[in-house]
Amino acid sequence: MAQFSWKKLYSFDRKLDRTISTPVIGIDEAGRGPLAGPVVAAAVCLDLAEPIEGLNDSKKIPHSRREELYATITEKAFCWAVGTASHEEVDEHNILRATFLAMRRAIEGLSKPWKLALVDGNQLIQGVAVESQQTVVGGDAQSASIAAASILAKVTRDRIMCEYARDYPEYGFDTHKGYGTRQHREVLLQRGPCMIHRRSFCLREAEQTEMDLSFSEELQ
Repeated sequence: MAQFSWKKLYSFDRKLDRTISTPVIGIDEAGRGPLAGPVVAAAVCLDLAEPIEGLNDSKKIPHSRREELYATITEKAFCWAVGTASHEEVDEHNILRATFLAMRRAIEGLSKPWKLALVDGNQLIQGVAVESQQTVVGGDAQSASIAAASILAKVTRDRIMCEYARDYPEYGFDTHKGYGTRQHREVLLQRGPCMIHRRSFCLREAEQTEMDLSFSEELQ
């Protein structure tokens, strides 16, 4: 199997950049699956002439290296922004619409013009002109801009969840970041949800097993 090369990510973006003669931006999110906390999206316009060594899908990078790359990206990028959709908005709109909301907020936060948004996944962002977007399945392993956005989104969300851990130390948000780990489920069964839990997600989780149905009743 060929070894992953971060340089190939830049080749993808540069080809598009030459075609449209306006900087592309990468968009990715973090936090679609957790039972608690916001979904966070990032939009990044990289300086393709100054590549950042080591870019990759944020999930494949150790925590300490992600933090280092976050600092480098935010320093060297032409522009970048993050957007969030709260746990309340996830419950109100559903996770897909909340993700689009976070992505639009990230895009609106950019300080420089762009022409084409590279969106990780296979779904265009609702509320953004179709002709201004291109989906890239597995984009954080193909595009430097999307990889950079995945890192900013992941680091930002992890930091948010660590802040929540100070307010709700018994839930262990600094460890699992709100995902449905065994530890998290056990605390939920013992204590019930706190203010930042996604009620819709917790109810769905509770419906999966007979043991968890008692927890479902506590949420209603």
